[in-house]
Amino acid sequence: MSQRTSNTGRRKLLKGGRVVDPKHGRDSVMDVLVEDGMIARVDADLPIDGAEIVEVPADFVVCPGLIDMHVHLREPGQEHKETVATGSASAAAGGFTGIACMPNTDPVNDHAGITELILRKATEAQVSRVYPIGAVSKGSKGEELAEIGELHSAGCVGISDDGHPVADALMMRRALEYSSMFDMPVINHCEDPSLKGDGSAHEGYYASVLGLRGIPAAAESVMVERDVSLSELTGGRVHIAHMSVRGSLRAVRSGKERDIGVTCEVTPHHLILTDEDLSYDTNYKMNPPLREAADREAMIEGLADGSIDVIATDHAPHHADEKAVEFDKAPFGIIGLETALPLILDRLVHTGRVSMRRLVELLAVNPARILGLEAGGLTVGGMADITILAPNSTTDIDAASFRSLGRNTPFDGWSLQGSVAATIVGGKAVYVNPGLPQAAVFGDGQP
Repeated sequence: MSQRTSNTGRRKLLKGGRVVDPKHGRDSVMDVLVEDGMIARVDADLPIDGAEIVEVPADFVVCPGLIDMHVHLREPGQEHKETVATGSASAAAGGFTGIACMPNTDPVNDHAGITELILRKATEAQVSRVYPIGAVSKGSKGEELAEIGELHSAGCVGISDDGHPVADALMMRRALEYSSMFDMPVINHCEDPSLKGDGSAHEGYYASVLGLRGIPAAAESVMVERDVSLSELTGGRVHIAHMSVRGSLRAVRSGKERDIGVTCEVTPHHLILTDEDLSYDTNYKMNPPLREAADREAMIEGLADGSIDVIATDHAPHHADEKAVEFDKAPFGIIGLETALPLILDRLVHTGRVSMRRLVELLAVNPARILGLEAGGLTVGGMADITILAPNSTTDIDAASFRSLGRNTPFDGWSLQGSVAATIVGGKAVYVNPGLPQAAVFGDGQP
């Protein structure tokens, strides 16, 4: 491996490596020419023609920049948990060139001023791209619709009251009708508050053994059924956030069979852990909670057969002191930006449950399509947002080394097969894996 430099730094040729680009039907050893931050050419054996050459190792995968469409950045108002800068740096380290951030900040992102602040902070950070999600209702209180048109004009790519389910059916109907005028999805945290109650873990054997109050699977699935029906009624697009139970998957499949505008996502932790892993360790407390093994298997089958559209992390950083309390008093949520790719590669790709092509669809193609982004493919003339994976390299998860301010993960200390080699945004390497000598050819990658 070598890096040869020409007289100009504006042209860079990523030579070799397996290019996986489902949007354009590519899956073979190819070269990618980047010029002035854009994709100039993608083909086999491209001529050097004065470009800076980056020799990509043969077993690395070059793919469109990955997008996490469900992230909590906490800024403004909760900067002790995360900031736009630390969250976007964490995203880059996790292989994500773009992230969509939820509106449950303080104040809530329910008007253009907050959206503009988030975008300004992202521009100042100069790492991964940030796509704000606006609130469905003012203050996410579920009482009055936010100014959805204003949020769209300010740069929001979807709306959600995530963390606060849109419990009122009429409010959800109006949100779907209004958002359809701007072709934006309504992303709903599907959960019936009356069924959830004060539960903290999945209602079942393991919660009972630990003496934890349960959250039944039906708390999620009944609201998914409702939202699919409301999407059919209004013609608006609904996206089911962090789906976790097989009843919800049945509702989504039924909606898709009827050509209803429903899409859905699942998190890495719901694909890997179950309620059997529960203990009093609050790093295993998330919402939706860890479900039964049968639910996990259903989610994996949904990935493989195309019923599930997206893998998203639901990255939810909390301060260590907030998690260092009794299980039922701790906040829900774990971080995920820097663990997602190693987990997926190790537990799904290397086991044959999900192909590399399908991984790129779930993490790049489909998030871009759902959010209406000009991304998701290595498009000639498009932005040079590129993720480079090292599927055969080992990742030892060390929460203390995360770029995120959060440390709340149940995967600390895990050793996994699969790594992120480099993350390139607009032709610039914003992250290079310091543990991979082969990745040094991509640049220093330090934001």
